[in-house]
Amino acid sequence: MMKTAEEFLEKSDEKAFDLPHRKTINYNIGKYNTAVERGLSKFENLESSKKKAHVIKWRVMENLDKFLPEFESNFQRRGGKVIWANDAEEAQQEILKIIKRNNGKTVIKSKSMTTEEIHLNDFLESNQIESLESDLGEYIVQLLGQAPYHIVTPAMHLSAAEIAQLFHDKFGTPIDATPPQLVQKARELLRDKYLNADIGISGGNFLIADTGSIAITENEGNARLSTTFPKVHIAVVGIEKIIPSMSDLDLFWPLLASHGTGQNLTVYNTILSGPRQPNETDGPEEMYVILLDNGRTNLLAQKDQRQGLYCIRCGACLNACPVYKNIGGHTYNTTYSGPIGSVITPHLKGMEEFKHLSYASSLCGKCSEVCPVKIDIHKMLLLNRRDAAATHENGKVEEIGWGIFNRMMQKRKWMDFFGGKFKNFMLKTFFKKGWGKYREMPKVADKSFAKQWEELKKNKED
Repeated sequence: MMKTAEEFLEKSDEKAFDLPHRKTINYNIGKYNTAVERGLSKFENLESSKKKAHVIKWRVMENLDKFLPEFESNFQRRGGKVIWANDAEEAQQEILKIIKRNNGKTVIKSKSMTTEEIHLNDFLESNQIESLESDLGEYIVQLLGQAPYHIVTPAMHLSAAEIAQLFHDKFGTPIDATPPQLVQKARELLRDKYLNADIGISGGNFLIADTGSIAITENEGNARLSTTFPKVHIAVVGIEKIIPSMSDLDLFWPLLASHGTGQNLTVYNTILSGPRQPNETDGPEEMYVILLDNGRTNLLAQKDQRQGLYCIRCGACLNACPVYKNIGGHTYNTTYSGPIGSVITPHLKGMEEFKHLSYASSLCGKCSEVCPVKIDIHKMLLLNRRDAAATHENGKVEEIGWGIFNRMMQKRKWMDFFGGKFKNFMLKTFFKKGWGKYREMPKVADKSFAKQWEELKKNKED
């Protein structure tokens, strides 16, 4: 078993029985469920909207080689610069070049999963560049030295009391400070950072091909400040975020908001089409968009699974998943956790090391049911398992075990070849550690049902 898989099992075992953690997560997800139910009720025909979004994303992925150059051409026409990055290292180095060229020392960031994916904060810190998160949730986990817990709500695993304790320890705020007081303190701490930062870095929720724009959606206004005040703005965006037209936002913005937070629309929706123009009063002097691959074309090459790239990062599948709700986001040890993370991570980071994530599912199908772009997530998990087996990524012991199981299940005589005593011995010897640590092991009857049925019929005949 790979080390990452062993760590995953150990952390899962720990978190699944951490009752305070489960209480916090269930409380926060419960609030989310109430809000989302209200938000989705505003759609006249939700199913039709989801089907339309699915078709648009299908069209994009089948024609990515046309839409990305179209975006690049239109963005450059307004003075923006596009950089193509094959992997995380290339993206890091390109960002560092831009910062050094502008003598930058400080970076202010808005929420971005792609910058988490390339571990940008750690990289910049190693190059003596201060990088500060401006999203409140991201700021909180940065203070704790943690990765985001959730795609949309990075600090979902923390209670208000724990955040108050953190601010008390770091900034001397009252131990019983209320959420509004904590938000006010964060504003005071961050306000000067926006004004003085040399570089602003963001992600992008959508890339708009026909106008060469990036669309950013948020609830705090920090992204607007991070992309407006600094003289240089760098947007790091995955190549799958492209949509054909500005008019498509009419569909995707409400879908993202309603499934992500239960809102009709998020509070701040911004469209950026390049650096400040001669007739404009604000905005950066230079604007770059880094188009990040980092394994996405590996997934694109998988015809059966490429719909994993349709994801708009709403987080709905995480909130619906019984596994995620029990083991939490940090357990996955990946940028993208939950069901969608389990689908895409083995392709982005390697099937051999991360195939175990595709088994971290009950296959209940709830993730597919709630997806706003109708990704068959649970089917994608099964296809990942298929690929792991087909390419012999499962290891010899596992392959032999499944081979024996498969043969025995196909023929009744093989299932009944061993009696109940032997089967109970095998369960206690090989499965007690993995299954019976917190549960009573099942007891197999001494005789199989088939044999008992035969004996019953024989007795009746006699």
